[in-house]
Amino acid sequence: MKHNTNDIAAPSGKEISRRDFFRTAGAAAAMIGLAACSPEAGQAPAGNDREEGAMTFRTNPGTGDRVSILGYGCMRWPMTKDRDGKEIIDQEAVNRLVDRAMAAGINYYDTSPVYCQGQSETATAEALSRYPRDSYFIATKLSNFSNWTRENSILMYRKSFENLRTDYIDYYLLHSVGNGGIEQFNARYIDNGMIDFLMEERRTGRIRNLGFSFHGNRRSFDYVLGLHDKVHWDFVQIQMNYADWRHASSGRNVNAEYLYSELAARGIPAIIMEPLLGGRLSNVPEHIALRLKGRDPQKSVASWAFRFAGTYPDVLTVLSGMTYMEHLEENIRTYSPLVPLTEDDLHFLEETAVLMMQYPTVPCNDCKYCMPCPYGIDIPAVLLHYNKCVNEGNIARDPQSEDYRKARRIYLVSYDRAVPKVRQADHCIGCRQCNPHCPQSIDIPHELHRIALYVEELKRQL
Repeated sequence: MKHNTNDIAAPSGKEISRRDFFRTAGAAAAMIGLAACSPEAGQAPAGNDREEGAMTFRTNPGTGDRVSILGYGCMRWPMTKDRDGKEIIDQEAVNRLVDRAMAAGINYYDTSPVYCQGQSETATAEALSRYPRDSYFIATKLSNFSNWTRENSILMYRKSFENLRTDYIDYYLLHSVGNGGIEQFNARYIDNGMIDFLMEERRTGRIRNLGFSFHGNRRSFDYVLGLHDKVHWDFVQIQMNYADWRHASSGRNVNAEYLYSELAARGIPAIIMEPLLGGRLSNVPEHIALRLKGRDPQKSVASWAFRFAGTYPDVLTVLSGMTYMEHLEENIRTYSPLVPLTEDDLHFLEETAVLMMQYPTVPCNDCKYCMPCPYGIDIPAVLLHYNKCVNEGNIARDPQSEDYRKARRIYLVSYDRAVPKVRQADHCIGCRQCNPHCPQSIDIPHELHRIALYVEELKRQL
């Protein structure tokens, strides 16, 4: 089943071959390992449609879907508060963002039953329901983290159809595979018969493409990908950016170079998540920002990361959780059309990634899977504030240093502004309920206690 996107998509340009792509991008150099990532000869590439000033599209080789290279991640919709002070999605803001996205040709929307405190699917559907169903692709997930009985899993699956106001789902994912290892994967999807159930749903057409999103170690990835002969994965969603390409920062995560090459070798399209590492590749240390701007003053810091992800030919779409209109507009400019990185550009970004490894940030991507904390701590806000101060050089380490007093004051004042005192790190009791939910495998209580001790030390120096 193919779906016409002509209602909102820019006219297609000429599809270019894989050989032409690499000639254009200069991206086949062994120095950066791209040549090893190319699928075997004869496999259909994900087509790359380009027209001056228009959104770039890729073609799903399995279905013929023309998918915008920029996909909308619906995990970070703008929030507001209702009359009772409860956090809810700002539907009017979502509608405005979707209207602009659709007008620009963005036609892939990725959500989940657990995003935005369980509100994302309904808010996404509300915005998209004002458009013809065949003008966009919807992706959602089986997010059965806490209760993976067959009964609950099927209930969650069917509830997504109701929330999304649809009778078919274009791209359906097993959510966060690998987080919990092979044993948990089997419990969530194999032992309860859910994988067979979903394969049957795909056969009937209620699911058009079946895949999984991955966070975990190499052993888990190899195991799940090894089911390809039985399941036939139509796509796989991976974390990929120029830092994680060869320097995945968490001990349990896998370098994206390996993940991508394994998918490309099997002709499986890749969906990219976290191209900005939860914003860490847009909020970089000052000298890194100057390095990127010096390379091309006309390009933003964030655009380098988005162009990196889009340069690889077997990437179908790159997801971005664009909360604000200015972020959406910037990403539209980056991908309308995508100008692939050259061999020299990719080498430059590898050197940049090596430089960034010198900064001890916590690998938090602000996914909020750790929330809510039973003790009220705003875990992402605490960790992101710390990362911001690291990147800005406002971590006060040596009381004898010239900048110590200034950095100490900046950290403490901005900490109180960013995180209410009742939600700060010192309230962590180490219950560890958050740890199993973190896709980056952060030891969250350890990091919170470390930050709390650091803040206590700063206050003693006042």
